[in-house]
Amino acid sequence: MDVQEPAHLLDVHGFSPSLRRYPAPAALADLVRRFWVPVWSLPPGEVSVQRVLQYPVCQLVVGDDGAQLVGPHRGLGTEELSGSGWVVGAMLQPAAGSLLLGRPVTTLTDRRMALPRLARLDPAPLVEQVRAVMAPGPGDVERQREACTLVARALGGLLPVDGEGLLVNAIVEYVEADPEVQRVGQVCEKFGLSERTLQRITARRVGLSPKWLVQRRRLHDAAQRLRAGGRVAAVDLARVAADLGYADQAHFTRDFRSVTGLTPGAFAAEPGGRSG
Repeated sequence: MDVQEPAHLLDVHGFSPSLRRYPAPAALADLVRRFWVPVWSLPPGEVSVQRVLQYPVCQLVVGDDGAQLVGPHRGLGTEELSGSGWVVGAMLQPAAGSLLLGRPVTTLTDRRMALPRLARLDPAPLVEQVRAVMAPGPGDVERQREACTLVARALGGLLPVDGEGLLVNAIVEYVEADPEVQRVGQVCEKFGLSERTLQRITARRVGLSPKWLVQRRRLHDAAQRLRAGGRVAAVDLARVAADLGYADQAHFTRDFRSVTGLTPGAFAAEPGGRSG
């Protein structure tokens, strides 16, 4: 379990809800990356806008008010929190989005929708089951684990993942895991695909372009480096830019600010997290 990760930028005051992450069962490795369960309680009238650098995947979110499928966002993902609440989320693998959506993920890019009823997954009983488990004590670890198991069981009906789904999982894993991947051409060469074919696969299954995959991985790496620096003076921004393959610091700063709304220096100087 961890409280935050580099992709989670917190709100402007450094607040993050209590958040636990749980591994997916091995049998669901092709469908689910992990589960995440935030629980929050804010004073009356207070609103916290949480900010997240998006991953190239869809998210299945089950809450007290229903189940949603959240598509990948090209910019910064935000979520307003108020009052008291909880959700049980599943960060899906790239292959899973179109299986749940029933069509190309491009139709859900930068959007969210109520989880559709599928032949192998009915959201209505799932929401009722998760609500019954979570509502009496959403902060309880065992209840959270049980709720994640319910979501995992429902998603298991989508197995097995098709060949193209396994391919796109491998493509995204390669881009995310290897910091030496800085050009789309490297991905094409690795998987023996033309750039046009790669574009079609990622549009259909990820909802975003191969170039976006590479850029977002670099910005995730940058967030980790900036967060680890602890303060502006401890971060050599020019070195970070060079290590991530940017031609110069200015280009890196433009990319980072266009997605997060912050310069790298301002992000490094943000307050540390506080949860509640």
